[in-house]
Amino acid sequence: MYEKFFNLSADPFRLSPDPRFSYKHPRYARARAYMAYAFRRAEGFVMVTGEPGTGKTTLIGDMVDYLAGENVALANLVSTQLAADDMLRMVGYAFNTQTSAADKASIVQALQERFLAWQQAGRRALLIVDEAQDLKPEAMEELRMLTNIQVDSRPLLQIFLLGQPRLRDIIHESAMEPVHQRIIAATHLEALPEDETRAYVEHRLTVAGWKGDPAISRPVFRIIHRFSAGVPRRINLFCSRLLLRACVEQEHRIAVADARVVAVELQQEQLSTRNILGDEMFQAGDDFGEAGLRGPATKRQQTPRQRDEPPPRVLDPKSAGATPRASFGARDLSRPAHGHGHGIRTKNEQKTVLIYTGVERRLGKRRSGQDRRKEPRLDLGQEDRRRTLGRRREDTSRPRW
Repeated sequence: MYEKFFNLSADPFRLSPDPRFSYKHPRYARARAYMAYAFRRAEGFVMVTGEPGTGKTTLIGDMVDYLAGENVALANLVSTQLAADDMLRMVGYAFNTQTSAADKASIVQALQERFLAWQQAGRRALLIVDEAQDLKPEAMEELRMLTNIQVDSRPLLQIFLLGQPRLRDIIHESAMEPVHQRIIAATHLEALPEDETRAYVEHRLTVAGWKGDPAISRPVFRIIHRFSAGVPRRINLFCSRLLLRACVEQEHRIAVADARVVAVELQQEQLSTRNILGDEMFQAGDDFGEAGLRGPATKRQQTPRQRDEPPPRVLDPKSAGATPRASFGARDLSRPAHGHGHGIRTKNEQKTVLIYTGVERRLGKRRSGQDRRKEPRLDLGQEDRRRTLGRRREDTSRPRW
């Protein structure tokens, strides 16, 4: 929806895995290197674990692309909550092997013949098992037995196991010792730290053709990290909603206020279990226009009223304890004012009201010679002396301050 508004070639924050947008952070690159190393060794198991959303499925897709030029028969299993016999049938279906026979021996024999034919043709067989933490011990044992099919002491099948962290606990159980000994490499995908969260977001935007539109304030990246805890899939969720909000509001800047609105919406929709709304990071100012900010320094549109308003008065923190000097603002009234007329003067049929906004010091000495410049004109908390001067109602002379 927002791709056209920001001139992007694709949606950079889809929740479904897309190897085109894979960000090669150090942990991801290490896991990919282990898989490539084990593939070259052509033996054993490779185990990759990580919390949901950390990029395991994206890693699979990246590995498949890497092997596109290799002479390899690759099969990917995503349904693992199966009994041992059903697991063997699934492997047979994945490798396009006839497994209509009901007995396990026939299935294993058909797979062995297929692997041997591929080996003679110079082809490799690779099985990738996703969500491997759901494998039953009997099914895991059947997979191990398939790696025993060898020719000249070289296995005909190689297996990559990917799963959530409890897969490591399962592999370390005593019943899984034969599988544990076959693991040639193991790695764990962790969540991204704060600096890599920003690099991840900008990488995906750049792949989609981002030219700095929308501009993203630096404090927003800290909010994205706190919301997502560095999990890429949750980063995608938050950033997608940020871009959607900016598109709906016709804005080309994403500020802290926008990130807060998105956080509130996701929490109300129960799409987040992290309550970060009370965090002080939402009080941080934006840094648009500063050096080093990615994105164009465009300005938000202002209404005529906002443009005509005077800038707010800023007090020096060092003089916070001193009495501020009074200032006056003037505004025109379209209708005559009612009352005694004190503080009002008439000119060209317009009424101008002097608005008192603070205590003012005297500007000079009195005729008596007494210096009263350090004394305030009005005593705060007491009645305004102008109301006790006894002026007549028709007196429209300029008030004395």
